Amino acid sequence: MSLIVDLKSEEKMQGCYLCKYKQMLKNKNGKDYLTVKLQDATGIIEGKIWAIHPGIEEFNVDDVVSVEAEVVLYQDNLQANIGKIKRAEEGSYELKNLLPHTPKDIKVLEEKLFSRIDEVKDPGIKKLLEAIFYDDIIYKYFMSGAAAKSVHHAYLGGLLEHTVSVAEIGVFLAGRYEPVNVDLVVAGCLLHDIGKIYELSAFPKNDYTDEGQLLGHIMLGVEKVNEAKANIEELSQEALLLLKHIILSHHGEYEYGSPKRPKCIEAMIVHLADYSDSKLKMFEEMLRNSDPNEPSLGYNKILTRNMRRSML
Repeated sequence: MSLIVDLKSEEKMQGCYLCKYKQMLKNKNGKDYLTVKLQDATGIIEGKIWAIHPGIEEFNVDDVVSVEAEVVLYQDNLQANIGKIKRAEEGSYELKNLLPHTPKDIKVLEEKLFSRIDEVKDPGIKKLLEAIFYDDIIYKYFMSGAAAKSVHHAYLGGLLEHTVSVAEIGVFLAGRYEPVNVDLVVAGCLLHDIGKIYELSAFPKNDYTDEGQLLGHIMLGVEKVNEAKANIEELSQEALLLLKHIILSHHGEYEYGSPKRPKCIEAMIVHLADYSDSKLKMFEEMLRNSDPNEPSLGYNKILTRNMRRSML
């Protein structure tokens, strides 16, 4: 497979790519042609299909496509003149090669997640976590899903990475203050964004679902906890109430979409752990995606400020 980052003019391009854009246009002579944008984990390239023939098969935006093309230089940018394109067959590609993904080892993150569950002492809370995270469908989408559409951890494995990081911060904070119920903190950290697997569609689309638009991940998370607790007799009503409060209040303030503000120390810890990881990740991603020799990182509209790199 030709990686987009390695492409050079007058080279052949061949492999599977994600189609991120497709539009039919007309040239100056009135003849139809297609312009597309193709993506892999290393970058994006614009492509042109100048003529429709048997080698150009049907495909849509967000399809993974098999492509054969000639790379040319046009107005100082590389462009792929596509000779053949078709939907790629299942099993002929891996999404992690086509999309940005967590730089961390997924298996290590999984082990950390399930180790946190194993550490929980309260039998009801532990069974609730097992009922949710041991579910095959939830496991599939949670391990590969994004933590957001665009703001932070918006890549394959981002939800898992964010959740594990929030749990690590939460456990650290819980050990600094008394009295804190660590089991509630761990469960709250692990469950705070469980609704994201319903709020956002699976990759490669990673867009808001109807449920996400109308209800949002906070409400969807509470619904999942209510559904999972149905057959868990060991889960006390107090623990259930507090866990739902933690999920409802984890954004901290009403203006940030939180239906409730934290009213117990465990909820405050989960909120601060989530806040810390999400905001620091924004900094990290801006640092990673900018010129290391330039102090200015530009303006971040979420954080509403100009960002800067330390040049020490």
